[in-house]
Amino acid sequence: MKKQLVIVGSIILAVLLVDQLVKIYIKTQFFPGETVSVFGDWFVLEYIENPGMAFGTTFGSKVWHKLALSVFRIAAITGISIYWYKQAKKGAKTEFLVAIGLVLAGATGNLIDSMFYDLYFTFDPCMPYNGMEGSGVFADCFGFKREVRNTGFLMGNVVDMFKFQAFWPNWVPVLGGKEVFPAIWNVADAVITSGVILIFFRQRSYFNEKKQSV
Repeated sequence: MKKQLVIVGSIILAVLLVDQLVKIYIKTQFFPGETVSVFGDWFVLEYIENPGMAFGTTFGSKVWHKLALSVFRIAAITGISIYWYKQAKKGAKTEFLVAIGLVLAGATGNLIDSMFYDLYFTFDPCMPYNGMEGSGVFADCFGFKREVRNTGFLMGNVVDMFKFQAFWPNWVPVLGGKEVFPAIWNVADAVITSGVILIFFRQRSYFNEKKQSV
C-alpha cells in the first residue's frame, strides 16, 4: 500500500502542478477570448473562464449556486479519497488506484481555482467572463453599472483553454457541419475524463472477485 500511495500521490501532484501552471500562464499571458493555434486549425488554445462545472457548463447565477458547487466538489474529493484508501487496504490493483487518483487530481485542480483565484488575482468587473445576469451584484465598468458574479473564497471561475476545432462532414445527418466537440476544457477536465474512461473499460479487471496481484 505504501508503494501505491507514493505512485498515485506523485501522479496527483504532477497533475496539479501542470494544471495550475497552464492555467496561470493562460490567465496572465492571454486576453479574454484570445485564440492561438497549437496543431494547425484543429486544436487551439482559447482563454475562457467558467463559473460552473467541467467543459464550460454553467450552474447558476446566485451565490448559493456557486457555493453548492464548491461544497459538492469538496465532498466529492473527500469521498473519493476515502474510497481510494479503502480500496488500497483491500489490495486493489495499482492501475485502478491510479484511475481513481486521476479523478481525484482533476476535481482538486478545478477546486483550487474556485477557492483561491479570487483571492490571488485582481477581480476585473469588465472582464466578459465576470458578468452574470441575475446575481444581484453590481460593479462599475467604465462608468456604467454592470451585473457581475459573486467573488471571494470558493467563488472563483475555473480557467479553461483547450479546444478541438474539428467539424462533422456535411453529409453526416443532423450533425453535418457542426463541431465534433464544442466544449473548452483544461488539464483537470482531461484527467477526470481519462480516469472515468479507464475505470469504465477496465472494470472487469478491477472488480474481478479473485484477488489481483499489484
